[in-house]
Amino acid sequence: MKHLPSSIRLAGLGLLTANALSAETVAENTEKKITASTKLDTLVVTANRSGQTLFEQIQPASVLDGKNLLLNLEPSIGDTLDRLPGVASSSFAPGASRPIIRGLGEDRVRILQNGTSLIDVSNVSPDHNIAADPLSLRSIEIVRGPATLLYGSNTLGGVVNLMDDRIAEERFSGTNPTGSLGVQAGSVDDMLAENGSIKWGQGSLVFHLDAFRRDTENVEIPGFAKLLPDPGDESGTVPNSFTSSKGAGFGASHIFEKGFIGVSYSGFDSDYGTVGEEDVTIGLDQRRWEMRGAIYDPSEWIREVNFKAGYSDYTHTEFEGAEVGTVFENEGFNARTEVLHQKIGNLEGAFGFEHQATDFSADGDEAFLPHVESATSSLFVFEEYEMGKTRFQAGARYDKQMHESETHDLDFDAFSVSSGVIYTPVDRYAISFTTGYTQRPPTYVELLAEGPHVATNIFEQGDTSMDTENAVSLDLSVRKKYGRVTGSFGGYYYHFEDYINLQPTGAIDAGSGLDVYEYSAVGAEFYGLELETTVHLLAPLEEETSRGHFLDLIFRADYVHAEDRSSGQPLPRIAPLRLGTALEYGNGPWLVRIDGDYNAEQNRNASFETETDSFFLLATSLSYDLQLGSVNSTLFLRGVNLTNEEARLSTSFLKNNAPLAGRGVVVGMNTTF
Repeated sequence: MKHLPSSIRLAGLGLLTANALSAETVAENTEKKITASTKLDTLVVTANRSGQTLFEQIQPASVLDGKNLLLNLEPSIGDTLDRLPGVASSSFAPGASRPIIRGLGEDRVRILQNGTSLIDVSNVSPDHNIAADPLSLRSIEIVRGPATLLYGSNTLGGVVNLMDDRIAEERFSGTNPTGSLGVQAGSVDDMLAENGSIKWGQGSLVFHLDAFRRDTENVEIPGFAKLLPDPGDESGTVPNSFTSSKGAGFGASHIFEKGFIGVSYSGFDSDYGTVGEEDVTIGLDQRRWEMRGAIYDPSEWIREVNFKAGYSDYTHTEFEGAEVGTVFENEGFNARTEVLHQKIGNLEGAFGFEHQATDFSADGDEAFLPHVESATSSLFVFEEYEMGKTRFQAGARYDKQMHESETHDLDFDAFSVSSGVIYTPVDRYAISFTTGYTQRPPTYVELLAEGPHVATNIFEQGDTSMDTENAVSLDLSVRKKYGRVTGSFGGYYYHFEDYINLQPTGAIDAGSGLDVYEYSAVGAEFYGLELETTVHLLAPLEEETSRGHFLDLIFRADYVHAEDRSSGQPLPRIAPLRLGTALEYGNGPWLVRIDGDYNAEQNRNASFETETDSFFLLATSLSYDLQLGSVNSTLFLRGVNLTNEEARLSTSFLKNNAPLAGRGVVVGMNTTF
């Protein structure tokens, strides 16, 4: 493995923190007291080329940034996003968790870093971690639904865009460097995390440097890890659930009169236990280059040309004790160019090109996939037309995808279209509706898997005869921006003709003794509801975001129903009805919040699944903003699972072997200068 130098140690801080937020972001959020109840004013970057806020964007979206990100940080991306409407976690282990959006996960949710593919192997197996840590991020944007207009056919569930500050797009203001320092600690897993960042510049040049480190021990739980414990099992912890990760990044940008260009280099190392097997651990490392740039107003008819590219070299080693078991490697790049044209009357939009190429290999006793070289070339167009209180949107994308292995040479053509409309009858209300038709080519896993997969404890078998997965989607949402009650409510429906799913065949593999599961295409449908609303108890929320004294009652809910249309059987690993409420009080520098989250029983299960009991989790947080001159600090205390409830997620492969963490406390501080 390639190793990073030791992470920056911040022992001089006697208090504890979380996220390496930029100084500008924290200072702005501290001054304005931006909370979850005002986030409809947040500007969205992902799947948005006209500078719209969450309220104005046609696609349903969420943004986690500032203090909201600080107070929701978990070791993995999936667990950090788990409480957002429509977003669940695969929760394989503390070290490996991927987001599931509207019941769709794996290759139907695309993970981006600053707009380009992360290029890891987290979509190959649930025990593979996303090659990024929330500690290094400025914000996370989640666009739910058919975001195929700009980001591809594998975004039917949605897009998760992980955004950092490594490449600056504007000149550095001021003469002194700015940055952040932090550390956090947690009791339930003996966590200690440290992070820091610094930004400086001169003239047209801007530089950024950041680093982080996080270590946790086995997670404490209220009872036994296994739902049906074996004789001799010890209670109180989840065996082999430790994590250790570190990373660093450097970026440099040149800002010129009509644009910018920048480059960054980063590294991420992670070692963690797989939970499913007590003697199996995973060590992964990724080295990543990024380049981004833009040219503004290069001609009379072009408003902007922006381009971005990412190159990743990823290695993932599974150890059986001290011995190397299987090594996964994935090297590749993703590049895209977008051209935004000037307004033609009330019409504005963009067109562009994207290309991605990867070289994947697996070597070892449990290599259930062959060496595969894949490439996807794409063309897309996106247009919006505004007419009074109504804005229309339409787009199309064509993907040419190829997979080449020693035994197969497979290629697919996929065409996707989408349209939408948002209507604002009065300033405070918006109604949006989108519809789309999506073709998704099967992945190399779905096509070429052939062998025992220990993480899922089954023998996986692909099918090279499969064609594209075809789906029609509908999405309707209503939003309210200001007043006594604010928030959004919506529903969606997906109709699949060829939903590719891993199904049991009833056979037993003679060599491994494992049940044989085969990827096959079935008719399927998904539908559900999402709610996120806030009642402002002290005073209605007006257009300004600054609120020194407030009391808000927040409600969250989501529900997804997914089934095989031909058999009527439920699809596997679907989240149940989830309800959440929070009471949030702010007064000057103080912010106090109490959260309650209820997961209903999940008794709609696939034939090979067990039922999942309901549970209720109680949490609380307290934060205080301290300003001393130009130095701003946020001190916080979080209590999680305060009633020490045993909780298992129906979305996890390991729900019968690993419950969620028990009662714990996290304390921290983040300082910006």
